[in-house]
Amino acid sequence: MPTVLMIVGSLRKQSFNRQLAQFAAHALAGRANVSVLDWRDVPVFNQDEEFPNPESVASARTAVADADALWIVTPEYNHGMPGPLKNLLDWLSRPAEDGSPSPLFGKTMTMSGAGGANCVRDSFATLLPVLEFMKMRFAPATFTGVAVSREMFISDTLELDDAAKSAIEHQADALIGMVDER
Repeated sequence: MPTVLMIVGSLRKQSFNRQLAQFAAHALAGRANVSVLDWRDVPVFNQDEEFPNPESVASARTAVADADALWIVTPEYNHGMPGPLKNLLDWLSRPAEDGSPSPLFGKTMTMSGAGGANCVRDSFATLLPVLEFMKMRFAPATFTGVAVSREMFISDTLELDDAAKSAIEHQADALIGMVDER
């Protein structure tokens, strides 16, 4: 069975995006082994401290390299991707000390997110050129953005309507289909 690694762009334990990643994992159930990357200890990128990689970076690189596909699930901060997520991608984008390429190079992926009324469109717009530059392969499905309502903010619980559930299912199908093609 293929492996899918979820990279959640919010580090908050009960974040809406962590909840959305759980919905995505459910959509992949029985078709992939799913795990969530623990990257909360990744330091701010500093080329002076790049080699050897800090333990948290080495662990993240291994998890990404071992996955057949990635599913980035991210909020939007100030009309863009979260800074900590960009920092993680900066670490992962670098070649290894032995010269082997980035574990992101050629990796199959998709992306979803939950946030305000903008449905994280600006986060997707800032992430897309970065991921394209890193030569990632996008599953043929529209990225799913979920608007978090006032009621969800109050309850701290993400609820998906039928359209969002269908979109996540479609992304799961496309991601698994692309992995199976390889």
